Amino acid sequence: MRRRELLRSGAAVMVAGSLPSAARAQDKFPSKPVTLIVPWPAGGPTDVVLRAMADVAGKKLGQSVVVDNKSGASGTLGPATTAAAKADGYTLVQMPITTVRLPLMQKIAFDTVKDFTYIIHLTGYVFGCTVKGDGRYKTWQDVIDFAKANPSKLNYASTGAGSSLHIGMEQLAAHSGVKFNHVPFKGEAEAFAALMGGHVDVMAAGTGRSDLISTGQIRILNIWADKRSKRIPDVPTLKELGYPFVFDSPWGIAGPKNMDPTVVAALHDAFKFALDDAGVQAVMEKYEMVPNYLNASDYTKHVPKLIEQERSYVDKVGLLLKQ
Repeated sequence: MRRRELLRSGAAVMVAGSLPSAARAQDKFPSKPVTLIVPWPAGGPTDVVLRAMADVAGKKLGQSVVVDNKSGASGTLGPATTAAAKADGYTLVQMPITTVRLPLMQKIAFDTVKDFTYIIHLTGYVFGCTVKGDGRYKTWQDVIDFAKANPSKLNYASTGAGSSLHIGMEQLAAHSGVKFNHVPFKGEAEAFAALMGGHVDVMAAGTGRSDLISTGQIRILNIWADKRSKRIPDVPTLKELGYPFVFDSPWGIAGPKNMDPTVVAALHDAFKFALDDAGVQAVMEKYEMVPNYLNASDYTKHVPKLIEQERSYVDKVGLLLKQ
């Protein structure tokens, strides 16, 4: 009898002794690669910048951060996939401004406020209007003059319906009293190919391809930032051209709702580390992206403010969803 009791007691001690290490193994984050969904095609500026960030963040986490491109639905397919994922920290997504704007224009499969855990706000873009270097348009006024003489004949490319580029161009058209013809693409790489192939007249996009100006391949006619760009100082802002607009399309990273705060903190710290990295900043500068940091708490509070701002923009161009 005594021998049986001792055996039982020993087994219980062994089991109890194994529990803390098992729990610790379960609690360790990350214990496998993290997937970062980029809701745009590979090769565009956002994809390139996020791959640089993922590489550095992965080193900080001690696990790889693997980029998975899921383009479509004006940048909302990737977020929709993430909203439905397990909230364990292993599925993240870039949150473009369309996650805030598109629900104001049409029914979307997710709730922007309730269905995500906001981890870190990172940056925004410097946008502008780009034309072929050897084309007919030398100034933005040339574009407007053509559009006035040829209603709805001027074709412009953007990265999708409901994107900042689409909304921005429609506001420019309305302010100028002209009509443009919108040609949406899944990403900037496709839009650029259409411009260079002569399939569209103007590309509304980031200004990160400014290195092609010196070769005469492209010309940037305006930028949508508050101030002129240091890389292309001769290009006027919209304000200088008489438009009361600034569009910078801010973005950050989020995961599914109800993520563990300790996991959120680990991911935040890793991507803040990446944002501060000199190599990442060099890539961002190349593509005209300026750091615009908010921590998880401030980012979460900022989203409802963005929604109200975008509601005003969408309403002005007549695209607000009728309730």
